[in-house]
Formats: sequence, C-alpha cells, structure tokens
Amino acid sequence: MVIGTPAEESYGCKVLMAERGAFQDIDAAMLAHPHGVDMASMRALACIRLEVQFFGKAAHAAGSPERGVNALEAIIQAFNGINSLRQHINERARIHGIITHGGEAANIVPDYTAATFLVRAELESYLDELKEKVLNCFKAASLATGARLEYEWSSYYAPLKCNLALADLFSKNMETLGRSVLPPMRRGLGSSDMGNVSVLVPSIHPMVAITTVDVTAHSPEFAEAAASEAGNRGLLDGAKAMAMTVVDLIAQPETMKRVKEEFVADK
Repeated sequence: MVIGTPAEESYGCKVLMAERGAFQDIDAAMLAHPHGVDMASMRALACIRLEVQFFGKAAHAAGSPERGVNALEAIIQAFNGINSLRQHINERARIHGIITHGGEAANIVPDYTAATFLVRAELESYLDELKEKVLNCFKAASLATGARLEYEWSSYYAPLKCNLALADLFSKNMETLGRSVLPPMRRGLGSSDMGNVSVLVPSIHPMVAITTVDVTAHSPEFAEAAASEAGNRGLLDGAKAMAMTVVDLIAQPETMKRVKEEFVADK
C-alpha cells in the first residue's frame, strides 16, 4: 500500500491516521526521507507542541503605563525561565519556541501575546516530567505580571522505534542501487509523526541522500538540492528500495516473521 501522509511538520497527519485505524491491517511501514547521507533508519525524540496565550490590559506605554498589564513581559519572562531551565534538563531533551504575536504598537502596553513551543525528550516518561516544568515557567510569568494564561498541548509525536531487521533488508536493497548506506542512527535528534506508526507496526524511517554537499535540512540550500538531479535520483532510489523491500518481505516469510518477532520483543 502507498499511503499519502502530508503535514508531518507541526500538525502530524500520521498521528490522526494512527488514531483512526489507518495502519490496522499493515504488516510493516516504511518512510524514506531526503537527507545529506544514505542511512538505513533514524531514531526520533518524543515531542509535543505547546500553544500559549497571555491576556493583559492595554494602556499608553508612556502616559499611563501603571494602568496596563503587559502580556509581552509575560512571554519574555517565560522565555527567561525556560532558558534557565535548559541548564538542568537531560542532555537529550530539547525545548524551543517562537513568539507568534508580540503586540500591536511600541507605544501601547501589549494586551495580547502568543507563542508556540516544542518540547522533546528521548523517553515518554521524561517528556511528561519536562512538560510540567515548562508549563510552570509560563504559570510563573502569569503570576508575576498579572497576565492571564491560556495554553493547549497538541500534536504528540511518539519516539520512533527502528526495526533493525527491516532496516537491514532496506539497506541491502539500497546497496544494490549503488549507494553506501550508514547503519541506523543510534541517537534521536528530531521528531516525526512516524513515531506514532512505529508503536503500532514494525517501522523504519530511512534517509536517502539528495546531495553530496553538506547542507542543513530545512534550509534554502536543502530545498534547492531537493529540486536537483541528485534530488530526483534520491526520490527514485528511495521508492525503488522500499518496493524491493516489500517484494523481499512477501517472498521471504521467514524474514517477515523475524521482523515481527523483533517488534514484539521491542514493545
């Protein structure tokens, strides 16, 4: 089966699809991702999205600032609290965010601000612990400034479990296409809604090189590489390797059995 799964970034289409049973009758799942190297599979951190809003009171910033409640100061204090928190979190955890609304005019005390944060961790148990610490930074800023806080957690991405038996099969098929494939990543870096699939069925998230130049993902240079000849070749090789792996699994029942046994043991 070929399943379209858009909106990986931020919205997590595969999260909804997994919740609604899209992968119930699937034996295994594969997703090829563009990269700067060829890799049999990646690991990914658990991740959750936090949307926050502060509601204050507008006032003239010079004429009567004492009458205002500064929602922007609340956001800034929350950022400062999180910056202090970072020193004391697990080395494999990540917290990062942006201000999406910071006010209307410099001479008006901002009465509304908003921000989006992502909180990541290698283990789900530690993510739950970290969530509370992050939220406390926003609650403290609300208490200090008087701005009312509203928040929402959403788009939970499970940590991605790499099925090594499946990754080994994919790697061999990539090598037949003339590619030198690195072993699966041992440490998670980013996050992917493929993690939510990997807890349901044996899964891999291989990387396929689309450039020989060292470029950063999510950059203009990476977008150019995706549209290049090497990018097109990577797209086709990734599709071919996945198709070949499907053929192997169908033709070799003992291999499929080994993939499923590893999945059960990993759970």
